[in-house]
Amino acid sequence: MIRLLRFMRPFRALVALVLTLTFVQTTASLYLPTLTSNIVDSGVVKGNVPYIIQIGALMLGITLLGAVAAGFSSLFGSRATAGFGQRLRSAIFSHVQQFTLQGFDQIGTSSLIVRTTNDVMQVQQLVNMMLSMMVMAPLTAIGGIVLALYTDAQLAVIAFCAIPVLGVAIFLLMRSGMALFSTMQVKVDRLNLVLRENLTGVRVIRAFDRVPFEVDRFDQGNRSLTDTSVSVFRLMALMMPTVMLVMNLAVVAVVWFGGVEINAGTLQIGQLMAEIQYVMQIMFAVMMVSMMAFMIPRGQASAKRINEVLDIAPDITDPIAPNILPEAGGRLEFSHVTFAYPGAEQPALSDISFVASPGQTVAIVGGTGAGKSTLLNLIPRFYDVTSGTITLDGVDVRTITQADLRAKLGYVPAKAVLFSGSVLDNLRYGDLTADRPGVQQAVQTAQADEFVTEMEGGLDAELTQGGANLSGGQRQRLSIARALVRRAALYLFDDCFSALDYRTDAALRQALRERVQGATVLIVAQRVSTVMDADQILVIDDGRLVGAGTHRQLMVSSAVYREIVNSQMLPEEIA
Repeated sequence: MIRLLRFMRPFRALVALVLTLTFVQTTASLYLPTLTSNIVDSGVVKGNVPYIIQIGALMLGITLLGAVAAGFSSLFGSRATAGFGQRLRSAIFSHVQQFTLQGFDQIGTSSLIVRTTNDVMQVQQLVNMMLSMMVMAPLTAIGGIVLALYTDAQLAVIAFCAIPVLGVAIFLLMRSGMALFSTMQVKVDRLNLVLRENLTGVRVIRAFDRVPFEVDRFDQGNRSLTDTSVSVFRLMALMMPTVMLVMNLAVVAVVWFGGVEINAGTLQIGQLMAEIQYVMQIMFAVMMVSMMAFMIPRGQASAKRINEVLDIAPDITDPIAPNILPEAGGRLEFSHVTFAYPGAEQPALSDISFVASPGQTVAIVGGTGAGKSTLLNLIPRFYDVTSGTITLDGVDVRTITQADLRAKLGYVPAKAVLFSGSVLDNLRYGDLTADRPGVQQAVQTAQADEFVTEMEGGLDAELTQGGANLSGGQRQRLSIARALVRRAALYLFDDCFSALDYRTDAALRQALRERVQGATVLIVAQRVSTVMDADQILVIDDGRLVGAGTHRQLMVSSAVYREIVNSQMLPEEIA
């Protein structure tokens, strides 16, 4: 938790102001019982009306001062903690953007969402409470004890006896609550995971008629979270009655023994009233501590989860002294590249070597799980090679900044990803300076103009989240158009033609050849007809390069390639 307080540094002036105002408010509340004692003993008892008016006006002024201080303290404290929460969320989001794909797998998307929202809110609430109470509670307790001793030392002993009783009760409840709060946040993660899976997989769930099963699965997670929450709230419910019981017993004891002293003539009525108020203030301070005691475990559990995210060091970082890529080019070379996923027993790619020159189209084919997409993911440094080198225009990609490297690339993932907003905003995602004619040309190349022009608004038509108002093939074509809007030196197409019909696929490949002339093109494909006319075809089998050449060459030299072709095409088509 202390580590996260560094995000409060820009608000140090506000925090100092809040603490000062809280000090003023607390001092005013401690001074009022003394004035009450003076009014009763020197005013009411002695019938001194002017004195009552004078002290009463002073009490009113002090009360107003305390109220104003409390109001501004709450206002400035809220601003400081809101800014703290904003900076913390931004820091988490920025840090997560540097994660490799392995980092996302380590924490999980659902848990990252909860940690960025719910956990930050818990920490923010704790900081807000600390700002308002970390001065008030100790100052009220210490000031109340000193003034209670000054007023009547014998009655003050009652408060000293009550404080350990409250302390033990708070400790026992807090010890039980700490484990529950950590468990509760884990169950929030689980519930969020189930909810996201249901929302994203609603078509599959309904197609297989698994709605009752999913409802039951959600109910199980919901009930589990509810049971833990009920246990926590039961502990919190025990806190207030315990504090109030001890507080009221302390007041009764003060009144009892104070009455005895008044009868004996050693204590005045005003002093007894002041003593009661001081005891109440001491108990109130202890109650504030008890409230913090329950907020601290939950905030600490959330802070620990946030620190787990912030402690993940990005596996892929920019070099301190990066190399600069030449302006033109696009020559890509793999030299004895081997890559293994963390924790894997076998490498996903082994000793891969090839060269792709500008103006060439290089296709990558192979069976499912052969390592085709893995090979493509190494180029933009979604992962780094285990051994060997990947060079772009003779420069090792690990010696270039990630921004410079990716600025040279046009990338189309296997799963078409679109964002909510207009079609134009999505297509300009890789090049914000692109003009409408250039965007329109990319749309035509991607064979997307036929449905874009029919949409209401054309390029300005709005897309829903994930492009859910489009078909799979339409989303793929817009993803391809988005990559083409950026005039890249190297284009990476990761099996992004699979949802297209043969006619559209052929038309797109023909237009693509004209559009990307002079650039290097890598295509991962399952469909042989998509890659037959490539300048070079790489055949990957079980992570190894088992063939390289043109279609005709591989039909003679590669048994794996022939098997793939024969499984997809008729003999007359092959001929």
